[in-house]
Amino acid sequence: MSDAEVRKAVTAERTDLADLLAGLDAASWDAPTLCAGWRVREVVAHITMPFRLSSSRFVLEMIRAMGSFDRMADRRARDDAADLNAEDLLKSLWDNVDHPWKPPGGAFTGALSHDVIHGLDITVALGLDRRVPEDRLRLVLDALNRKSVAFFGVDLKGIELRADDLDFSYGSGTVLSGSAQDLLLVLCGRTLPEGHLTGAPAARFSTPGSTA
Repeated sequence: MSDAEVRKAVTAERTDLADLLAGLDAASWDAPTLCAGWRVREVVAHITMPFRLSSSRFVLEMIRAMGSFDRMADRRARDDAADLNAEDLLKSLWDNVDHPWKPPGGAFTGALSHDVIHGLDITVALGLDRRVPEDRLRLVLDALNRKSVAFFGVDLKGIELRADDLDFSYGSGTVLSGSAQDLLLVLCGRTLPEGHLTGAPAARFSTPGSTA
């Protein structure tokens, strides 16, 4: 798929997410997400961070975080979520639905993956029945590789992830089933609400007593 086609998918995904966020009430913006320690407002602040952060400011923030991207991203998400209200964060997303950002050294599929995964962090945690369109989800799944999965540090030894809605599997061993988008979250180190996954390993990747 060409860069232009992937960018159209990115724009469509951001537009869908902005539409969804526009319908949330104040309590939902302060609700927890699948990103540990982040509410909806921190996740949206993180999604929109690249649109507000210049290259020089990014370098300074990385120096401040002693070279740790995770530390930098967490600080910026928390600071921006405190400084910007929900309307500001939503406007930042709306104003940049077609922004050409992509991860440093990455491709536009990386930008799509970023938006899809963090969008799911929000919708799954809130119990919203939002399905990522199959064409976009396929682009994200096809971009997965051992290096990208290893980045999240999830232990999948002896486990086969097998989607029950798409032709997708990953790994080998005892089968862990769920929707393709839920399995994507597992690959990204997320713990899902109970009921999303089935199979013997499901409890390892689910939060007891938290259904959505």
